[in-house]
Amino acid sequence: MKIYTKSGDRGETTLFGGQRVSKNHSRIDAYGTVDELNAILGMVRSAKPDPLLDGILYRLQHELFELGADLATPFDKNQRIERIGDDHIRILERDIDRLESALEPIKYFILPGGTSGASLLHFARTVCRRTERLCITCRESEPVSDKVIIYLNRLSDLLFVMARFQNRAGNIGDVTWQPR
Repeated sequence: MKIYTKSGDRGETTLFGGQRVSKNHSRIDAYGTVDELNAILGMVRSAKPDPLLDGILYRLQHELFELGADLATPFDKNQRIERIGDDHIRILERDIDRLESALEPIKYFILPGGTSGASLLHFARTVCRRTERLCITCRESEPVSDKVIIYLNRLSDLLFVMARFQNRAGNIGDVTWQPR
């Protein structure tokens, strides 16, 4: 099978279920940014993060693939895909609680920085927030599951905690904002 199909040469692509839409459709923008986020998590993994974080990142990459499929599949299509649900969200919350219990309580605003892995996790967090905003924009005209929005909100929290954890694993403290 060839990688190129030429079916998108006129600026359209196909959603799961067969519907053709413009490549700048809000649904495509949302799941395209999920793909961008997933690529950043791959960059984090290549920076050799703490082994505990690497295992979580591996799972998150698979979940983001499922989330992208969820966004690419309109609700009115009877496609058999894994939709993001309460279990996904509970696992994120469990990860946040487990990692946060090993960290000092936050007393100051924290700036992105520290180890390369932590910096990349902060970058991933910002792309996750953008993805969340794009999904909310998409939801204004298209059905998008509330679970997707909640998942992305929790994921950005987890990425923040993971960045702090990675700095701790590298014996680097949080980079705190110092008001003038």
